Amino acid sequence: MNEVYRTIPHRPPFLFVDEVIGEEGDSLTARRVLRADEPHFAGHYPGNPIMPGVLLCEAVFQTGAILLVKREGGDLAGRTPVLTRINDARFKNIARPGDELTIVATWKEVHGPFHFLHGLITCGTRKILTIDFGLALIDEKK
Repeated sequence: MNEVYRTIPHRPPFLFVDEVIGEEGDSLTARRVLRADEPHFAGHYPGNPIMPGVLLCEAVFQTGAILLVKREGGDLAGRTPVLTRINDARFKNIARPGDELTIVATWKEVHGPFHFLHGLITCGTRKILTIDFGLALIDEKK
């Protein structure tokens, strides 16, 4: 968790990455274990808790932000990673409390300040989500 805290500004209760578990080439892999006591499960849905799709997307975006910051030298230097684009989100399976998610963000290209990535979440052999997205690092003073 320390590596995550050092790399991105997200903090609980809006942090959806537990740890970085690997880096290879243009990809970074993270892990997240879904805990039954997370507040969104109380209302989504009572008696049948399902991880909200938007929070699965956020886990990918946070993993992508870690990758981006690492590609930029590992220091935010007064900048904040922000989402700039979401394309082609596909939800393949449901994620539930107790699931251990593997989250992969792969850097694709850059155009000016905009970085484009592909994301994938799996749980074991089940594909949960695929998504393409864009991130930028913006100056905190703007």
